Amino acid sequence: MDLLQRVEEALDSIRPYLEADGGNVSVEEITPDNIVRLRLLGSCGSCPMSFMTLKAGIEQAIKRSVPEIAFIEAVNLTDIDNPDAVLPERLQ
Repeated sequence: MDLLQRVEEALDSIRPYLEADGGNVSVEEITPDNIVRLRLLGSCGSCPMSFMTLKAGIEQAIKRSVPEIAFIEAVNLTDIDNPDAVLPERLQ
């Protein structure tokens, strides 16, 4: 089973939770350095808690199932795109 299939299986384990809130996630790219670039879809792309969902849910599911993945990032999750996002520097 290739890396993309394993990442997709890991995402399938959490998709029901994302979909229950009107969201989802898609794999945009897996780089040669084993960095997974994701796109948060639906309400996940605009939710103020999307950073926490990425770190506590999506990232953990992928790293647990595919330990060789070095890093996970969302291509559409930036401070400019979502000024209400709960980012680590705003948790103080």
